[in-house]
Amino acid sequence: MYFDDLPFWGFFGKVYNVGKADPSDCKYYLYKHPVFQIFYNKDRVIEINVRKDTRAVVDVTGDEPVDVDFMYTVKWKEIDVPFEKRLDKYKSSSSLRQIQWFSTLNSCVTLLLLTAFLATILMRILKNDFIKYAHDEESADQEEEPGWKSIHGDVFRYPKHKSLFAAALGCGTQLFTITIFIFILAVVGVFYPYNRGTLLTALVVIYALTSGIAGYAAASFYCQLEGTNWVGNLLLTGSLLCGPLFVTFCFLNTVAVAYKVTAALPFGTIVVIFLIWALVSSPFLVLGGIAGKDSKAEFQAPCRTTKCPRDIPPLPWYRKTLPQIAMAGLLPFSAIYIEIYYLFASVWGHRIYTTYVILFIVFIILLIITAFITMALTYFQLAAEDHGWWWRYVVLGS
Repeated sequence: MYFDDLPFWGFFGKVYNVGKADPSDCKYYLYKHPVFQIFYNKDRVIEINVRKDTRAVVDVTGDEPVDVDFMYTVKWKEIDVPFEKRLDKYKSSSSLRQIQWFSTLNSCVTLLLLTAFLATILMRILKNDFIKYAHDEESADQEEEPGWKSIHGDVFRYPKHKSLFAAALGCGTQLFTITIFIFILAVVGVFYPYNRGTLLTALVVIYALTSGIAGYAAASFYCQLEGTNWVGNLLLTGSLLCGPLFVTFCFLNTVAVAYKVTAALPFGTIVVIFLIWALVSSPFLVLGGIAGKDSKAEFQAPCRTTKCPRDIPPLPWYRKTLPQIAMAGLLPFSAIYIEIYYLFASVWGHRIYTTYVILFIVFIILLIITAFITMALTYFQLAAEDHGWWWRYVVLGS
């Protein structure tokens, strides 16, 4: 519940199950007299708590309907806490903050070890490869040497479903931009625990304003891949992210309306969101697509692509797509799992998340670790003479 935009919570009942192994033998009681204690400073509310009156309970164990007469008590108490510090209560305690900083330090150590390990391994492997290939070119004794050099004529072959690939690239660029803007607003203090809906409003507005970035990135890369139907690519870019979000929103909002939940958006708000999409997001998407099409960017491969694609040799099971995805997500998850716990505690529990600086640092660490892991796995894929790296590179990084 909220009072003056301050959240508060409490128990509405209790379960009496002392010595009862069977849940059907438990007793269920409902508190019918909450006591609200409001602390104020002059004309501003500083804090609110709710307590239960254990003497005023109603037994609701049975299945038959029970009429309950609720009552409440409000107690006012003046304190000296200034209005600017009323949010300090909802911030994480010092011990929890130390745990979060410790998890951030752990992520930094993981990043350093991973960087050193990958740099050492890849440098040694590449050095040996260069020495071997240079020796083979000088001696010219062998017709073909297996490895990543043998697929140089196929590695820059355009990916399958290049329109969808370019649309995914454009939507990913837009999502990354939205994330950066949200972090900037959070770090500077725009989002407060009691500002309900501020984050969602910022997401809608920033999504609409950054649609041009998605259109530009998708159309520019699609034209580099020698695509001709840039209009269809633009429509695919606009619906690739917005379409699933729209379907999910319609389902959840319909369920909320059916159950008469207060989380359901009113019709007026839905109309405003639709107008923002139609009058802001869509025009920006089209303008960005036109700018990307006219950017005259060209895809310049360092070597010529062969006409016939090379056959990919059979690969062991651990080098196929699904195991590689699991391997690519293991280390990044180990670097952020503690922070994910606090995020889920904020979403599903009563904890309020306020340590945006720590979250931003962990996000940067996540990006770097994901990039390193993706590059390493892509190299090993090319070393196995598997030149279909485009889509797997995107999937591993996402």
